[in-house]
Amino acid sequence: STISKNSLKTSLLQLECHFTWTLLKQHVSLECLEETIVDHIKFVSESNITDYNTLSYVCHLKNSNEEALRNLKRAEEAVQKLYPGEIARRSLVTWGNYAWIYYHMQRYEEAQTYVSKVENSCKKLSSTAHGKIQLPEIYAEEGWASLRFGNNYYERAKNCFENALKSEPDNPDFNAGYAIAMYRLEYLAERYCEEMTPCLEALKHAVELNPKNTTVMALLALELQRLKRVDEGERYIEEALQITPDFPVFLRYAANFYRRKGEVYKAVEILKKALALTPKSVFLHHQLGLCYKFKILQLKRTRYIPQAKVENLIQLAIFHFKTVVDKKPTFISAHNDLANTYALGKRYEEAEEIFQEVLQRNYLSCGDKQEIYFHYGNFQHFHMNSELKAIKYYIEGLKMEKDSYGRKKCREAVEVLLKQKIKSGLADATDIGTLGLVHNLNGEKQKAIECYEKAIALDPSNEEYQNALSELQLSI
Repeated sequence: STISKNSLKTSLLQLECHFTWTLLKQHVSLECLEETIVDHIKFVSESNITDYNTLSYVCHLKNSNEEALRNLKRAEEAVQKLYPGEIARRSLVTWGNYAWIYYHMQRYEEAQTYVSKVENSCKKLSSTAHGKIQLPEIYAEEGWASLRFGNNYYERAKNCFENALKSEPDNPDFNAGYAIAMYRLEYLAERYCEEMTPCLEALKHAVELNPKNTTVMALLALELQRLKRVDEGERYIEEALQITPDFPVFLRYAANFYRRKGEVYKAVEILKKALALTPKSVFLHHQLGLCYKFKILQLKRTRYIPQAKVENLIQLAIFHFKTVVDKKPTFISAHNDLANTYALGKRYEEAEEIFQEVLQRNYLSCGDKQEIYFHYGNFQHFHMNSELKAIKYYIEGLKMEKDSYGRKKCREAVEVLLKQKIKSGLADATDIGTLGLVHNLNGEKQKAIECYEKAIALDPSNEEYQNALSELQLSI
């Protein structure tokens, strides 16, 4: 009946599970996420319950509810195997997902059965709970699910693990989740030029609590490398290679370490090994593409360029980057990498096509868009020999006020370009006026005023400069 359907919905909204954690499908590529989790299950037996629960939700988002139910069955089997003494406590998220999926399949009685199972278990576990219960495992499970759904959820993941740690401060799993969330947040803060919260201590603590968790060891190594403590970082990578020589997630980070260190051949070997284990991983394809692109740029700097070798590397890089963007269209930096590689191979039309397609997208974050403007500006400047267009796109990036790595690069590029022209005596009023605009967009009002005054001296009747100048003088 309608009433019971409405009251069922009210009860469902009380549950703690993937369906009430607002994990939105527009933030991920469902195909890739499914593959990532399936690969993870293959190699990591300890976290299968979490993985199967998240996988069931991903299957539901892909409209395959039957497959979703099969994954929940697997989660239940894992609970029985790992926690025979606390089945109810460990099954609350799984049962919550069951209830929601049956509800979506219009199998309301079965949905109600699972709602009741959760409610009864919660009452037994806590006198005050009604379907909602603050258990550390549930906080942690929401944390792991949040990490899977990408950038928009890292802050929430960190908070979830913090809550879980309040009850169990030395739980290795919670500490690992917290450290991973902190590492990813630090990386994001760096990209968006925001204040960074150091993650080094969190990573160290997580490694001390579980010296066999090579994912966290590799992130610790990468963090030490970022802090210019490369040898110390490498010791962790070497140790972890002994512990899990065949774990693709770790191998990906190890390869990243060697690529950043400049040991590209070593990185390629590691990535090929990892790709043989998980052939569909977009992250591995992207890392391989980056290695080949690094080699191309290295060879182009040599005195006698081995043309055939460069051509071969360009083909390889294009293949890997293309695999990434076809499988995961939301991976913006891979689009930039592909367009830049086409440009290196003088395939300018294909590069242009990619830049245009990505610039048309409405849902991009500021940081992503600024990065595209920077790469497109470079493409115009260095490949199309159009300084005018380059300046135009760098400035588009600057007009978006949010600070980011991309905005910083746009600013540096346009300033270098304009100042070089001015220094060489080839600049006209337009160039000086444009530099005024750049300074203004960066909040450097005094420098902007000086530029506009010089531009007006060269072009006295220009109203645009006169208006900009009077606005600036009024604002000081």
